[in-house]
Amino acid sequence: METSKIDKYQDFKRNSLIAVRPYVDNNTVNMGLEKYNMALFDGVYHEEPIVCLEVNGVKRYITGLNEFAPDVKNLPEEEREAKVKYIRKIVAQIERELFGNVVKEDDEHFWDKIKGAHPTNYVFWEKVNIRCSNEPVYLDPNNDIYDLIRLIAIEAGGFTTIAKSLEDARTRAKKVKFYLDKYEETASTEVSISKLRNKAGAMLQSLYDSNRDKLMLVCKNIDVNSAQYKKSTPIDIMYRNLDDYIEGKTVERNKKKTAKTFIEVAELDMETLKLKALLKDGTYYGLIATKADGHIYHMTSNTLLGRNPSDVVAYLRDPLNEDVLKELIVRIEKYWNE
Repeated sequence: METSKIDKYQDFKRNSLIAVRPYVDNNTVNMGLEKYNMALFDGVYHEEPIVCLEVNGVKRYITGLNEFAPDVKNLPEEEREAKVKYIRKIVAQIERELFGNVVKEDDEHFWDKIKGAHPTNYVFWEKVNIRCSNEPVYLDPNNDIYDLIRLIAIEAGGFTTIAKSLEDARTRAKKVKFYLDKYEETASTEVSISKLRNKAGAMLQSLYDSNRDKLMLVCKNIDVNSAQYKKSTPIDIMYRNLDDYIEGKTVERNKKKTAKTFIEVAELDMETLKLKALLKDGTYYGLIATKADGHIYHMTSNTLLGRNPSDVVAYLRDPLNEDVLKELIVRIEKYWNE
């Protein structure tokens, strides 16, 4: 009998498409654990209750099952109605399965009849938690009502250490320890990032092989320290720096963002790349500066160039302003040709 239960559980794990997995960012230091693909020390578990917010003595648990929560009330009417209908369906299910209380979803006194899963039943909600470790925690929302509650709470942001998806984990400003893995979503995210990185890598290789001048301008547009790149800079150094950027090894760690940014910059025409590079290096060498009024000026002639970088590029592109452009080119290309 016991063997049968174990076999069933193993089958469930193999077939489960939903799990909470440890999130390991190899570019972020986590006491050295990241080197071993671990979020926690071996044998350690992290147990967390649903987030509870308290304002003026009033508690509110982030369950995803409260139709009175601000995130639900602020939805457009059609979306809000659909959300409320969904919430009541799940709450009614919880009442039936856990409290033997049958309430119809369309009952006009629905919430008055809810006993256990009412938003103000703090005794119930404070006991809902999840325990995570370096091993995946498989959720079975179709057969386990508590797993259903946990899943909905995770998707609503109800656990501070669990992101609602792999993409969410990667883009959050505050790092998390775990993420919700819905097989199809995670696979799609991984493939999307892989495609972007492959495309960026192919474009970088093409620039390396056939367009050194554009490669230098792309470096200047992407790297914060644009002035370091000159025509004498070894092409292998430019390639390495851009490759590190694409791989998220520089200041920006988000690999999807770095690959996307590189592609966007590399697809710009030479004129735009050069104008943007002139602006960056002109600022570095003090030929262009932002004055106290918040506007950007050409310092030699005291000419107003614009309010922001886009305005400056548009100004320099205009044939009527060719004299300012030529002056910048002559002075800045002197540095580029060193």
